[in-house]
Amino acid sequence: MTLSETWFLEGYIDFELQKYRLLAYLQDVKKYFNETKLYPKLSDVIFHYNNLSSFIDSKKFLQEHFPKHVEGIYAQTLDIIYKKMITDSELMQEIQHITQYALDELKSTISSGTEIYDLVEKQLHIEPVGIVPLYKNEGYLLLQYSQYAEIRAYNYTITLFEHKDAKYKGIRVQYMDSWNKSIVNTYSQIKRDIIRLNRTLPNPAVYSVEFPMNVPLDETLLPIAKRVLVRYIDVA
Repeated sequence: MTLSETWFLEGYIDFELQKYRLLAYLQDVKKYFNETKLYPKLSDVIFHYNNLSSFIDSKKFLQEHFPKHVEGIYAQTLDIIYKKMITDSELMQEIQHITQYALDELKSTISSGTEIYDLVEKQLHIEPVGIVPLYKNEGYLLLQYSQYAEIRAYNYTITLFEHKDAKYKGIRVQYMDSWNKSIVNTYSQIKRDIIRLNRTLPNPAVYSVEFPMNVPLDETLLPIAKRVLVRYIDVA
């Protein structure tokens, strides 16, 4: 189940109706979390929390998205005059009731997700494989988790994004191949194999990431490993 950006303003604006819509959505999210799956649900819940906060804080957003009805039309200019329903104090109180309740419920759900995130992050072990070059925004990630002997290799690329208020980094990974870790297939040997097979980076940055538990790879471990890697490279 998903919620639209303006779910709390859609349809009949009634606290009980919107409450059950929200709770049905959050129930679906919590089932996801109970399976130790975080993404994309956690990002989605955080988006809705921030979106509601912005709605409350921004009068401009309120004016642009609030339902309107036509009050009258000037025949000569064909200008449509809108009387905004924002003047309805009872309706505004209902929306305030809905949004405040939703913020509390969303915040509680985010806390549940971040507890899982923190647990995984604290047990991740990351370290460079061999000598790290000066250019580290592109390279390889070697991931091993639980008791599996399999080591999954990913190519990673870090990109800097600029926003009017801040700069932030994004990371993209692409699965390459897998090796079974052994006395022969050490991280250093896998690095040599990758360099031999992929000549585009003759001296790449390579990092190993180990995690001792069995959690969903695509929905939890890999997204967190990507974020940890970006931070690790920034401070290294």
